[in-house]
Amino acid sequence: MIKTNEKRTATDLSNKLQRFWALSEQKIKLIDSNYDESKGSPVFTVAGEYTTRGWTEWTQGFQFGSAILQFEATGDQAILERAKQQTLTKMAPHVSHIGVHDHGFNNVSTYGNLLRLMREGKIPFNEWEKNFYELALKISGAVQASRWTSIKTGGFIHSFNGAHSLFVDTIRSCRALIVSHELGHVFQGEGDAKISLLERALQHIEATARYSVFYGEGRDSYDIWGRTAHESVFNVKDGQFRCPNSQQGYTGFTTWTRGLAWAMCGFAEQLEWLDTADEESLTPFGGKAALEKMMLKAAQATCDFYIEHTPVDGVPYWDTGAPNLHKLGDYLDRPADPFNDFEPVDSSAAAIGAQGLLRLGKYLSEKGNAAAGEKYVQAGLKVVDTLLDEPYLSTNEQHQGLLLHTIYHQPNGWDHVPAGSKIANGESCMWGDYHIREVCLYLQRMINNDTYYTFFNCVK
Repeated sequence: MIKTNEKRTATDLSNKLQRFWALSEQKIKLIDSNYDESKGSPVFTVAGEYTTRGWTEWTQGFQFGSAILQFEATGDQAILERAKQQTLTKMAPHVSHIGVHDHGFNNVSTYGNLLRLMREGKIPFNEWEKNFYELALKISGAVQASRWTSIKTGGFIHSFNGAHSLFVDTIRSCRALIVSHELGHVFQGEGDAKISLLERALQHIEATARYSVFYGEGRDSYDIWGRTAHESVFNVKDGQFRCPNSQQGYTGFTTWTRGLAWAMCGFAEQLEWLDTADEESLTPFGGKAALEKMMLKAAQATCDFYIEHTPVDGVPYWDTGAPNLHKLGDYLDRPADPFNDFEPVDSSAAAIGAQGLLRLGKYLSEKGNAAAGEKYVQAGLKVVDTLLDEPYLSTNEQHQGLLLHTIYHQPNGWDHVPAGSKIANGESCMWGDYHIREVCLYLQRMINNDTYYTFFNCVK
């Protein structure tokens, strides 16, 4: 269980953040100088060098988005110009990619961040440039929404596995639909039928809350408050839910911690957006109060599970039901050990989950629940504090990664096991590097009393 005996504020991390951004700049320039782009998008490191390996092209937006965040934190104009040029020349295929469920990852992290910077006055206003970013975001949201499976209780954006497959990850890609909707985009289907992007986003969020998250209500023998299933499988002929499953976790009845983290972050940020939404626009979908209740329950459940099932320093092992965890003894009562002989940790889950904890904590505090809010904020700050130190922060000038001890696909054995080790460790991934930068920017803006950082700052 995460221990938060020491009370922290964002300001307490100021010195660590300053060091972090200096290291972050080194890593961005190292990748730009050394990565062979002909290989495809960089995904994860092997012996400290980024390489590509993936099911789909889902990480390039994190690469260029990282540079955009770096500019915002440090003002490095050269890094910004490079990121803008890379977005212009390389991201268009991601906007029209009909084969992935990752539009919120790739396109909101690039076009969305650039539009947000312009709206916030951090880069010069240019009408054509603004229109370019907006058009990309409008189309991206519509393409994401087109991956649709109808079920008895509504519908969901299906994963690349096929129409039967709901991934918990996609909760964070709902940003793409919300942004497109807020920009006033009209999504049309056969016979010019107009399809509500808002409705599809809300139905996907509800499906994720209903089928991907467990609440200890007797759903099955492994029903525990806040655990998640990576994949939910449906019969596409009659729309019935069939079973939980997992692609990257140990089983459908254990909790893959990166999937858990996607849910924590996704539900928390959608709660923040919901709070700004017009009540009248939500009435056809059950109303704001009912939607908030559903999202808040899922956000609190997943964040509670993370706190309870993560070691004291806030970094989880890759799956809370991993088969060899018992060999570690009382592993939840001490800091995580990335160098153990039995099961890897996944610091990328920590970087993603930390943002969910911090956002939920702020949301609850502003709703008058200060005690609960403080619980989540302190847990989030503890996680970030841990990640900003060795052995998680990459200080080796030759290592291209920023956040060490991340895991991509443990079941498939894709992650690098260094010589002399029995498990994968010491490597980085593009989503981990992006999300540690994003949560650090989130805190940096708080320290600087800047506008609160949300994905929908690009449209509101």
